[in-house]
Amino acid sequence: MLTALRIDPDAPQDWTWDGSRYTSLGGGVIEPYAHPMTECTAVTDGTRTTVILRERTRHRAPPPAAPRELDQVTEMARQWPVDFVVIETERHRPVRVTAGAARTTPLYLAHRDGILHGSWDMGRLRPFAAGLNPKEATRMLAYHPRYSYETAFTGIWRLTERAAATFSGDLYIRYPEPVLHAAPRELADGADVLASFAAAIDAALGLHPLDPATTTFHLTAGLDSGSLAASAALHWPGKLTTATLVITGPGREHQLRRRAEIRSRVPFGPHDVQVDTRRRLMFGPDCARTAGGLVSPYDEPLYEHMTTLNARIAALGARVVVSGLGGDEMVAVGSAESRQAAIDKTENFDLPWLGPVAQAALPYGDDQIAPPAMAGGITLLAAECVAPPLLRAGLWPAHPFTEPPLVTLGDQLPFHWRELKQLQRRHLATFGLSEDACNPRVRESFAELVEQSLLVNGLPALHRILDRGSPLIEAGLLDPDGLKTAVTELENSPYSEDPWSKLVEVITLDQAARAFLS
Repeated sequence: MLTALRIDPDAPQDWTWDGSRYTSLGGGVIEPYAHPMTECTAVTDGTRTTVILRERTRHRAPPPAAPRELDQVTEMARQWPVDFVVIETERHRPVRVTAGAARTTPLYLAHRDGILHGSWDMGRLRPFAAGLNPKEATRMLAYHPRYSYETAFTGIWRLTERAAATFSGDLYIRYPEPVLHAAPRELADGADVLASFAAAIDAALGLHPLDPATTTFHLTAGLDSGSLAASAALHWPGKLTTATLVITGPGREHQLRRRAEIRSRVPFGPHDVQVDTRRRLMFGPDCARTAGGLVSPYDEPLYEHMTTLNARIAALGARVVVSGLGGDEMVAVGSAESRQAAIDKTENFDLPWLGPVAQAALPYGDDQIAPPAMAGGITLLAAECVAPPLLRAGLWPAHPFTEPPLVTLGDQLPFHWRELKQLQRRHLATFGLSEDACNPRVRESFAELVEQSLLVNGLPALHRILDRGSPLIEAGLLDPDGLKTAVTELENSPYSEDPWSKLVEVITLDQAARAFLS
């Protein structure tokens, strides 16, 4: 949402709009991400100025064109129901940047010489990356993700949901109070859960001024994206484009068969964009990461695949992509944080390639993480992961399962409606879909793609790390002897998803560190 930010708090804050960005005589720049789904305004009382960048919504008035009482306008801006960034400036006073609860897009911040910088694109902040952050880098290498203001690079921070960053030569980020979630409830007599689910989907989609002619729905054949896309198709019959990556492995034919049935039974539009991953392994020569591009370590793991898919979607005239992201958390048993804690207890963090610094940082993985939010922390990280490749293609992301109508319903559902996603399964059955389509029995994932990519392209990348060194080794985050042992086992032993799939994080973080720290 915020493409470029440059503010010197001690310089004049006389912001003017030049048609694409706000600028000030003091060299300040506030450049919004230009898109039909976003809007911006600046309001001043002659001394203070508030710049508001936000996602459009269907039911709210546009930003005020004329000045009003500044404090009132600023406070109203912070209540916006979808993605926003509010920037408050006053000469010789701290700059304050506040993020909304719906972090559809990331915002990274950095500073130097008394000037604050920021962007959704971490690559723009490369000059401020001073080194590797041991705690956050360890979270990534151990596949122990946590939503936090820390990033893998010292000198670059993330502005998390509802957080406020204050800058007056140094940067301070204050977390918000935790969001309190409702508890599961017993159903009233005659309660129609499926009708409530359909209404919640409509409410979540209705927050956005979607145009069916320029909106594409992810339709992976999964239960989450299928529920959203099928519901939307009833509102716009014959108009919606669908898109997906086609997986490899034993679930491939199952995915293709289920998608074909859903598209034949539900009135989607004529266009269906598919990118086949069978001959597109990760870390290939055409991948921007492999070529040394400034791709954030948080950007989409399947970066090349999603970049290709997004380009094809945009070529059909789309401007918005709706995903099923967050559906798992919506029906999770217990809070997302409790569920993640349970997963962590069974995770193997005793990885032979972790260096002494990473081993020392492992016990501190939960330090300074963001408090509970409307959406789970893992979901928020995932949303920020998928956003940059979409934004680069001119596409705006929408994730209805992360929004209050669906999150609140999920919080209150009895256990038997959440278990194994009974809610989504029964919802899809209302469209006349077969048992095969509503209750898939074959695993559909990218596990086989990861395996093939590691064995074909990953092993040479790991050998390069061992032969030529890595910033991760220099920082004590990787143990070269342990990595060599792991590589030898990967080459000579039967593949096991755990722990070998975690080597993807080693390659991804090494590539990012080389690009950002060279």
